[in-house]
Amino acid sequence: MERVLGIGGYFLRAADPAALGAWYRDCLGLDADEYGLWRQETGLTVFATFESGTDYFGSRAQQTMLNFRVRDLDAMLAQLREQEADVAGETQDMEGVGRFGWVTDPEGNRVELWQPA
Repeated sequence: MERVLGIGGYFLRAADPAALGAWYRDCLGLDADEYGLWRQETGLTVFATFESGTDYFGSRAQQTMLNFRVRDLDAMLAQLREQEADVAGETQDMEGVGRFGWVTDPEGNRVELWQPA
């Protein structure tokens, strides 16, 4: 059986694509080139499904959620607050999995940040 190799892309609709791309670059440090190509560091990727009624993604209208691996969750959240980003007040620790925090991008998409254990 042929298998997928990994996440090949994630695409977002945006009222202002250039501004939203700049937010991901300036606030999260997502260093994509002019074509959107981003060379990621090696690491785990989680593919998980959730119940349709979950509040975990924030808005019920949001059907998917980006999850970015980070080295230092506290430093990333502080950096986002300095940029006046919409950062959730709480974080979550999952034993053996890691720590989680959330930010909402300027278009209202909740994004999860994960510091693996």
